[in-house]
Amino acid sequence: MSKVKSLADLRKMREELQTKVSLREKSDNPEKMVQVKVSMATCGIASGAKEVMNHMIEEMDRQAIDAIVTQTGCMGYCHAEPTIEVTLPGNDPVVFGHVDNKKADEIIEKYVIRGELVDGIIPVNYETVKENKNE
Repeated sequence: MSKVKSLADLRKMREELQTKVSLREKSDNPEKMVQVKVSMATCGIASGAKEVMNHMIEEMDRQAIDAIVTQTGCMGYCHAEPTIEVTLPGNDPVVFGHVDNKKADEIIEKYVIRGELVDGIIPVNYETVKENKNE
């Protein structure tokens, strides 16, 4: 945390903290907001998930997108880390793999804002594979 040297510094700090508190308060109705979950297990962190999460938070805030960006544990896609799950209001979650800051920008611009699918989606067919193993 930086030192407060003036009243302007104090006001700036207050605004930043109010934004963070606002994010927590908005989470009372998450189904009405864009939700982004960043996989932050060991493999995700080693692959750059922390940087991706910070970038997503900054970009969503900069573009005034009503969103909640949170971290989660292992999603089971170690081969595709960093991975994020994006849920648009009223839609099923979509998981993206190999997400770096450039890919995060593309996901925000095309998928979150315009609703267009982008490359990097991890299909949800793992249940089918699991079912076939039991046969």
